[in-house]
Amino acid sequence: MTNPKYMLGSLSNRVFMGAETYELLEFGKGFPAAQGGSGWLDDEGRIDLSHGVQTWITGRMTHVYSIGAMLGWPGADKLADAGLKGLTGILHDESNGGWYPSIQADGSPEPGKVCYAHAFVILGASSALLAKRPGAKELLDEVLAIHDRYFWDDQTGLAVDTWDTTFSTLDDYRGINANMHTTEAFLAVADATGNNTYRERAGRIIDHVVQWARGNHWRIPEHFGPDWSIDLEYNADKKDDQFKPYGATPGHGIEWARLIVQWALSSFANKEGTLPYIHAAEHLFNQAVADGWNRNGTLGMAYTVDWNGEPVVTDRMHWTLAEALNTSATLYKVTGKEEYRERYAEFAQYVDEHLIDHDGGSWFHQLDQDNKVIGTVWPGKSDVYHAFQSTLVPFLDPAVSIATAVRNAQ
Repeated sequence: MTNPKYMLGSLSNRVFMGAETYELLEFGKGFPAAQGGSGWLDDEGRIDLSHGVQTWITGRMTHVYSIGAMLGWPGADKLADAGLKGLTGILHDESNGGWYPSIQADGSPEPGKVCYAHAFVILGASSALLAKRPGAKELLDEVLAIHDRYFWDDQTGLAVDTWDTTFSTLDDYRGINANMHTTEAFLAVADATGNNTYRERAGRIIDHVVQWARGNHWRIPEHFGPDWSIDLEYNADKKDDQFKPYGATPGHGIEWARLIVQWALSSFANKEGTLPYIHAAEHLFNQAVADGWNRNGTLGMAYTVDWNGEPVVTDRMHWTLAEALNTSATLYKVTGKEEYRERYAEFAQYVDEHLIDHDGGSWFHQLDQDNKVIGTVWPGKSDVYHAFQSTLVPFLDPAVSIATAVRNAQ
């Protein structure tokens, strides 16, 4: 019999995840850098100065502590403001507009302008707006204007990836990861502001992803050329790249599945309109789990697989399980199929037994295939965004972005 602690819908599970919500807020509270923004956290929750101040982490932590403020966690409002200080201060390029990827340890800005980082500025600003933090609206207006001008390609209905620092030269690479977090950010903006232009844009991205995945055995192509031609061999010589690994990423198939369901539920007034997208989400989730979960006799989710579904990088990344909790719970809610509730219990038990650091706090970010802690791709415990969301999303309205859902539930 499954331990009630891991069963979605049980009081034991809600208490377990609720306690973890507050533990993660406690662990991450040391994120503010002296000059504003967020550093990369080490195993003990201290800033690892070698990573500098990261824009994507700052956006994530602003988002998390804005939600924390809405939950009434003591001091979360001031921590959200510390994130905003970095996004409106040192991380912002006053000369060329937009946001540097990071400010490095020696104080110099990392070159380039990256869609992935800008998506998290949007997410953090939209959550801060809901938390009524000073300056959030102005930040959101500015980052949306930058994204509209430089990253959103309205002709194709997708976001481009990387510019040089001055927004003069656009790199040829196109990627699905930036589009995934752009979709998340667009849905958050639509929910927070009521501007459905961004929900419609999210839908255009989703239609591309569903089409690509359907034509590729429900494994999502990750990397593309400048004309959006699929490049299945990208990074074949660097298979465990931190942001652009070779092959299919089961965790992304799982994460996309939830975003697709959220968009469909919020976009169609009738159930018939949502059904093709819910079916697509089920295909994505089930293929990702079949490819990545408990393969080769070892417990856990493989980081990447090849185009036949065979594991390539067998390390276990914590975020894949966080997203697996979110999506299995969401699919159970919208389909009523017990198999998804059973999957949630499996994932929750794995998280408790292998990923949560019950002594040091937060979650281990990377394990090897034998579930031993390593740090070759993700040293330390950089931020709490994925883990934090997975303690809340399974219990909230699946049609609504997390920050708006928390506000609505108050």
